[in-house]
Amino acid sequence: MTIKLYNSLTRKKEEFQPIEEGKVKMYVCGPTVYNYIHIGNARPAIVFDTVRRFLEYVGYEVEYVLNFTDVDDKLIKAAKELGEEVPDIAERFIKAYKEDVSKLHVQEAVHHPRVTESMEEIIAFIEGLIEKGFAYEVDGDVYYRTRKFEEYGKLSHQSIDELRSGARIQVGEKKDDPLDFALWKKAKDGEISWESPWGEGRPGWHIECSAMAKKYLGETIDIHAGGQDLTFPHHENEIAQSEANNDKTFANYWIHNGYIQIENEKMSKSLGNFILVKDIIEQFDPNIIRFFMLSVHYRNPINFSQSVIENTRNSFDRIQTAYQNLLYRKETSVNLTDNHAQWMDSIDAHRSSFIEEMKDDFNTANAISVLFELAKDANRYLENKQTDTTVIDVFIELFEEITGVLGLKLETEELLDEEIEQLIEERVQARKDRNFGRADEIRDLLDEKGIVLEDTPQGTRWKRK
Repeated sequence: MTIKLYNSLTRKKEEFQPIEEGKVKMYVCGPTVYNYIHIGNARPAIVFDTVRRFLEYVGYEVEYVLNFTDVDDKLIKAAKELGEEVPDIAERFIKAYKEDVSKLHVQEAVHHPRVTESMEEIIAFIEGLIEKGFAYEVDGDVYYRTRKFEEYGKLSHQSIDELRSGARIQVGEKKDDPLDFALWKKAKDGEISWESPWGEGRPGWHIECSAMAKKYLGETIDIHAGGQDLTFPHHENEIAQSEANNDKTFANYWIHNGYIQIENEKMSKSLGNFILVKDIIEQFDPNIIRFFMLSVHYRNPINFSQSVIENTRNSFDRIQTAYQNLLYRKETSVNLTDNHAQWMDSIDAHRSSFIEEMKDDFNTANAISVLFELAKDANRYLENKQTDTTVIDVFIELFEEITGVLGLKLETEELLDEEIEQLIEERVQARKDRNFGRADEIRDLLDEKGIVLEDTPQGTRWKRK
């Protein structure tokens, strides 16, 4: 099977060829855990989880690594403001991150490395760069010698001169060149720190991912992923560090997701449109949030708004209703042979279309279109007075297969309690007896209990508000 993906490094689609047959080494830049994650952080979590799911669906074994930055300037600042220790803040927000993304149906990574647990590897990595002349120490700080890496700028497609014009040396920095960046920072009074050959200190931001990727995946990895905002300087600096130290290509494929806007504006605290995931999933079904994130190709920007989410909810309801109608109809289906092959061929064609769309740079937007076509076909099939058990089962299987790859949940609600079941049965009988007044009373009563009824050709269905 040929999968094509857009490589940010070459700025073109390329055929995916993993280093080792049947296996994929994939590293995703995770959050800095100083606060709850916002909806912008949710997009890469969902997008790259879906990439992983598809790769596994087509037979690859994916070693998926997502790191936690559990010490940096933001964490130190938060610790001072809250009067807490950095490890305590990090632990709290790592737990919060896992809870939030779990509700968005994001699977656990195979490895979740932390900076504080990788200090030995980080220090050894920096020592290697110093030995090769790519780094230098000044009064307890260690800097990367950017100009020595001749290919610097190849990911962001910027020349060294363009980068030089915007570079500055900050107060207190003693680096040789404004383009040089910190690998190790000398500890300030009262800050969390570790022993090193250059004195007490802590790592710079960029070095951590180079060291952890090497530790868990080796010197060359298949896919490195993250948000578009990380392309420069973070990922550019990772390449410079890793390729200088290892004398090998760091990552064969770089994939980046696009930005998210709120009501057509960039999300920021100053604009008051900063949305935390923990808040949005209390307001909207997490399933709908995930469906929304996948409804646009991952490389394109996406706009979040109340109206868009409402439209997304309505769209997903169409898919879920078709699936639930299949489950309902299955109970009364029989074994038939008429038109069996025709419908089986149609279902297989939908499966093939889904795979083709996902093979083309993980195009979830088009894959969702296939899901709508599947729902349309299922509804057409259910117009038959008699339905075949085998066809129904194959429809259900493909719904679950596709939504499984996309990380969407289709399962029906929990069973009603005995009282509500009896009310629904009573209402059904009242309608048969043409006692519509009583039927309306029962509908209103169930509405008060948070149960919405839908009278369909397949019978009365219900769902919770």
